Amino acid sequence: MISLTDTQKIGMGLTGFGVFFLFFGMILFFDKALLAIGNVLFVAGLAFVIGLERTFRFFFQKHKMKATGFFLGGVFVVLIGWPLIGMIFEIYGFFLLFRGFFPVVIGFIRRVPILGSLLNLPGIRSFVDKVGESNNMV
Repeated sequence: MISLTDTQKIGMGLTGFGVFFLFFGMILFFDKALLAIGNVLFVAGLAFVIGLERTFRFFFQKHKMKATGFFLGGVFVVLIGWPLIGMIFEIYGFFLLFRGFFPVVIGFIRRVPILGSLLNLPGIRSFVDKVGESNNMV
């Protein structure tokens, strides 16, 4: 069991609520208020979990500036009131930021009994193999 500090526990809660509000905001046809709350909670939760310094180092690495620009630009666009365009920017930035983690996540999901068999279906397997390639490291 991993021991978490109180700050990290608060961060996990904030991140969880942020993901919930983002998901709920997309379900309700891109409700800008829910998406804005979700964005703020997600970014604040991430800062609480890994710390402010590590959060800044993660987002503002030289090779991740394009991804950070799209992600934070999407957050800003959602906050000013254009939720659909902002979420498109955010999703693109999210995939650019976290693409180095996808091979690890796919490898983990392949070991889960039911999900692993779903990922090995003929149409899905080629797509997952393409996404799971680790040709660039974080």
